[in-house]
Amino acid sequence: MTIEVRAAGVNPFDTKVYSGAFGTDPATLPISLGVEVAGVVTAVGDGATGPAGPLSVGDEVVARPSGGYATAVTVKAAVVVPKPAEVSWEVASGLLAAGGTAVHALTLLDLKEGQTLVVHGASGAVGLLAVQLAVAAGVKVVGTAGGTRHELLRRHGAVPVTYGDGLLDRLREAAPSGVDGVFDVAGTDEAIDASLELVSDPAQIVSAVAFGRAAAGIRLIGGGPGADPGTEIRGEAWRTLLPLAAQGRLELPIGRTFPLSEAAAAHELVAGGHPGGKVVLLP
Repeated sequence: MTIEVRAAGVNPFDTKVYSGAFGTDPATLPISLGVEVAGVVTAVGDGATGPAGPLSVGDEVVARPSGGYATAVTVKAAVVVPKPAEVSWEVASGLLAAGGTAVHALTLLDLKEGQTLVVHGASGAVGLLAVQLAVAAGVKVVGTAGGTRHELLRRHGAVPVTYGDGLLDRLREAAPSGVDGVFDVAGTDEAIDASLELVSDPAQIVSAVAFGRAAAGIRLIGGGPGADPGTEIRGEAWRTLLPLAAQGRLELPIGRTFPLSEAAAAHELVAGGHPGGKVVLLP
């Protein structure tokens, strides 16, 4: 089926694919960038049916393609789901990859109501979604972020902590009863070292970015070397994420939008580590 792209999400993963961070095998060339889009179905094959049911021309949808940086993409119906009318194109295009990572991490950690979670990089797109999902499940959340982002974390029910010198002491003060799990989207040695001091089992630290720290016994998720891709969990995450977003119970801040022709500038912003929310391309 073919989708006219109205918005395409930009992810740090995109920049890592062509930077060589995940390897330099020539067999992966040419590289197609963009793994999430929102748009309108313009053509379907006979019996096109996605995870939510039959798909038709004119449907507003969200999809996980390969090569989403485009004005139109052709994808298998199996990766296409309906876009709720209440969710904007920008949010819909950026929710499934970031949200799927958050759902994956929280599923592995399996924390219960009343337990404590630390989220490193809590004010970014992935971190903030994890904060909201964990708080909604009754988990106490402590989130590390720069000072200018603390009010955002408080608004979503997390206890904000500033990263930098003295991080471990501040985390212990914010979680006097101890820490049951850590989700790392910062990837710094500071974040991992502090986390290893806080939890009794390093397997209770899940990171989407700290690929150089696998030897510490932490669990890695995503598309990096040696990571758990969580294909099934992420493939089903839309069932949680899209309804919550439609109900106004899950916020994905949009940091900035760029025209498709300025994808390189979008990547520079994302690679800088502080885009202020999800970055989206608008074809």
